Amino acid sequence: MIEFDNAAVVVPDASGDGDRVVLSPTTLTLPEPRIAVIGANGSGKSTLARMVNGLVVPTTGTVRVDGLDLRHDASAVRRAVGFCFTDPAAQLVMPTCVEDVELSLRRSIRSGAARRTKALEILAEFGLEAHAHDSVHSLSGGQKQMLALAGVLAVEPQVLVADEPTTLLDLANTRKVGDLLLGLRQQLLLVTHDLELAARCDRVLVVDDAAVVFDGRPEDGVAHYRDLVAS
Repeated sequence: MIEFDNAAVVVPDASGDGDRVVLSPTTLTLPEPRIAVIGANGSGKSTLARMVNGLVVPTTGTVRVDGLDLRHDASAVRRAVGFCFTDPAAQLVMPTCVEDVELSLRRSIRSGAARRTKALEILAEFGLEAHAHDSVHSLSGGQKQMLALAGVLAVEPQVLVADEPTTLLDLANTRKVGDLLLGLRQQLLLVTHDLELAARCDRVLVVDDAAVVFDGRPEDGVAHYRDLVAS
């Protein structure tokens, strides 16, 4: 379960004149398996998501994941929360697919042979077994996103935060990645511009002008966001 208790983010304004509110004080309890966060670029939705695993630390207030306080248990929170970026290239750092998954397993599996075996099994689960020894740069956009997810999920986090994971994908790969995300056993916090994907979640948050302005049923949340855009 994810909890925000009056969590806010304030940063110095680029002009040097005062501070800028990136996210207003936010209090939420999020127990649902699949939660979508939607809103315009720059609204604060990614900031909200990045607080869940400590990529952004709240200026005030607290964030907890399964009872772990981000301020006091930062390492444990990072182990519990996996993060998937919009551009998988930000996460793929090894030369080949199997080596990239092995990198994620280096702490949990000490034996090199056992780590290689497990990495190959994980690649097969994601439909990438035929690309195990291929360069990560030779993959399609959809395959790269699948590999990034494979690496994040290899360590079996309790929560996955996905920040616009389908933005760079074509329709077929958007559906493939979306289906995979919504079928995970992990709790999912999904930041997305894909309103069809958001509507398939259990709960939707709409963020606008650095604040959560809607929290409720997916169909109502999507409608609320459409109204915001129209106005």
